[in-house]
Amino acid sequence: MTQTAEIARRLADLRELMQREHLGAFIFPSTDAHQSEYVADHWKGREWISGFNGSAGTAVVTLTGAALWTDSRYFLAAEEQLRGTGFQLMKLKLEGTPTISEWIGAELRHADTTEVGIDGMVSSADYVEELIQDLRKQGGLTLRTNLDPLRQLWRDRPDIPLNPVEIQPLEYAGEPFAEKLQRIRRALREQHADGMLMSALDDIAWTLNLRGQDVHCTPVFVAYLLISTTSVTLFINRAKLTAEVQAYLRDNGVQVDDYANVQRGLKDYFEQTILMDPQETSYTLMKASPRDIIRQPSPVPAMKIVKNETEIGGYRRAMFRDGLAMVKFLRWLEEDAMESHPTGHPAERPTELSIDRKLTALRAEQPLFRDLSFDTIAGYEEHGAIVHYEATPETDVPLQPKGLLLLDSGAQYQDGTTDITRTIALGPLTDEQCHVYTLVLKGHIALARAIFPERTTGTQLDVLARQFMWREGMNYLHGTGHGVGSYLSVHEGPHQFRMEWKPQPLLPGMTITNEPGIYLAGRFGVRIENTMLIVPAMETEFGRYLRLEPLTLCPIDKRPIDLAMLTPDERQWLNDYHRTVFDRLSPLLDEADREWLRQATDPI
Repeated sequence: MTQTAEIARRLADLRELMQREHLGAFIFPSTDAHQSEYVADHWKGREWISGFNGSAGTAVVTLTGAALWTDSRYFLAAEEQLRGTGFQLMKLKLEGTPTISEWIGAELRHADTTEVGIDGMVSSADYVEELIQDLRKQGGLTLRTNLDPLRQLWRDRPDIPLNPVEIQPLEYAGEPFAEKLQRIRRALREQHADGMLMSALDDIAWTLNLRGQDVHCTPVFVAYLLISTTSVTLFINRAKLTAEVQAYLRDNGVQVDDYANVQRGLKDYFEQTILMDPQETSYTLMKASPRDIIRQPSPVPAMKIVKNETEIGGYRRAMFRDGLAMVKFLRWLEEDAMESHPTGHPAERPTELSIDRKLTALRAEQPLFRDLSFDTIAGYEEHGAIVHYEATPETDVPLQPKGLLLLDSGAQYQDGTTDITRTIALGPLTDEQCHVYTLVLKGHIALARAIFPERTTGTQLDVLARQFMWREGMNYLHGTGHGVGSYLSVHEGPHQFRMEWKPQPLLPGMTITNEPGIYLAGRFGVRIENTMLIVPAMETEFGRYLRLEPLTLCPIDKRPIDLAMLTPDERQWLNDYHRTVFDRLSPLLDEADREWLRQATDPI
């Protein structure tokens, strides 16, 4: 059965169930029961019903129609994956795109039911409550939250993972669990909360100094953590806990209960007040608590995003090893892969998938390598214009000795997480490609050179990366930068560089990416990304100022640069960065790699 035929069968089964349950529409978000960005296969219901596999999106099915909302990163990919499925693509943030509630309202205007369904266990309290209000405005539509149709319809649904949990040693974590718990309880007291339910998987892993393998490319484990003034309970499938981890939890005073018992745990919670973050806690669990709920953001993300000295040292070592792997790869791509088969048969040339395998193998040779931090984006020419393109055997193409390759990749090392994008010239380029590449580079440099007052927000700095392309009527719709976890999620917040308002202030010790880009559909894409560390710059009578220090160590391709577009200060920044890359990496490279790096980092 083809994929489109399979989607049609699933939609028919769903609509039959909806008719039995008197539902006019059902909503499938991308999240799991922990509001994760990346989820275990068990919770990939939106992908199962629609066929769209991007990390962000919401599918809605009515008795007569289907639609999927996603953001600009996935417009091109979603259009391709949804073709023939019956799903209409809804492009978020574009004029004329209806909201989910507006579309459902139009679909159900003449229906014989006004009830809409969503699984309240995988939808945050904030999202559901806002949705209830929005649906009410569409002619009095109501929302039902106690049905998960996937339990009945998804016949081969994967189980919740049972991968073993591991201890993250103090030599990499830098702060013991007991001290983190003290800080969390102190923050809770300031909010007048006796305890909290922690749902976010990376927050739980960070708090306990534990890691897991339950989510692809993200070292977390499926669990809840309930903290009171005197106790800590981890709700988890006990099969995941080795004898070593069980002993570690006992020694740290952490009780263990079954994952499925979290609702009962909330009912048995003996304190007066409990903090539950309405953006991280599911609507179902929020409703299950009989206590006074303090609806405030969890204090953990603000602690987790400011790295301690041990974590910062780990990042530097991880970025160093990642840089060695990248240099070996880039020399191989230029000298061994492309030059060996410049005009040969296409089957002999490297492809998007084969270079992914090569880079992964080189990273895997590095000490403390554990996994990729996300699926590699290797997009040649027009594929580079698909922001989150992922090559498949059906889309894989050979690289030609011309044009641009966009390569966005990263790794999970036990002492740090990496994220880097380089756009690489494989041969002759058009004037347009060089011009766009240089606009992106100028934006990257402008943000990298920024000096700003402490507690500035990422929104206030975002324009620095866009200013040059804006002058020419170009833009990109994704954020300019995101936090990076310490052997945790490659996307970590709440701090970001983004056009939309993000109130989280920037502080020393935060990691954040710098990744402007321009994407010309059907032609090519350019993105240049380094992971940065926020560090002190100076202190004056006007206060403390910060700057961005590049952690990523890898040359930025000079060949596509239109040098006439760079100012002396921009040239100086690039030369200084390349000098640092060469000085740091060259001592551990063999002669061939060192000579390649010397040429790649020669001053312009």
